[in-house]
Amino acid sequence: MSDSGIKAALDRFVQKFNQLHTDAPLIPYNAQWPSDCYQENAAEGTLVRWRPTPQRKTNDMFIRIGEALEESIHPDVEAFYSQYWSDPLPATCHDGDLSLIQAWNSEDMERLRSNLVGHALSKRQQKRPLTFFIACTEPDDDYFISVDNYSGEIWLETPGKPPIRKLADNLSTFLLSVEPRKIKDME
Repeated sequence: MSDSGIKAALDRFVQKFNQLHTDAPLIPYNAQWPSDCYQENAAEGTLVRWRPTPQRKTNDMFIRIGEALEESIHPDVEAFYSQYWSDPLPATCHDGDLSLIQAWNSEDMERLRSNLVGHALSKRQQKRPLTFFIACTEPDDDYFISVDNYSGEIWLETPGKPPIRKLADNLSTFLLSVEPRKIKDME
């Protein structure tokens, strides 16, 4: 699937998320954890509105991950993580509830990079195909949803085990099959 297919599917999801949240969700403002997602600046701890916000700069995170792992990263993974700054996005699909993983800011992106590399090294150690996680299931977070780095297929997995079952042929199809869920405001 092309980057543009992933971007269109993610744009569709975010547009539906924003329509569902006519008043953007509230989150405590944290000056030490800045993000373009905040809709306003405020005093520390004050509840402010936030929205998924397009990333304006390209970053080299996936080039660095590929160099560290000595292999190319599937372009769908890069397209998914390089489009928006956001808190995790709650969604539902025919299998149940999930949360699409996103990065809040560049520091969070570096945390994500470390987690993706750690996951990849664990897969290598287990001699399992390389996958990259994109979502967690809810409420049971023992499962996650991943992109197979070679085929681009979407799989349900649990840590340390072989993939459980294929959910979609590609990330674009998967994103088009999920619907946003309402976020409860943090108070």
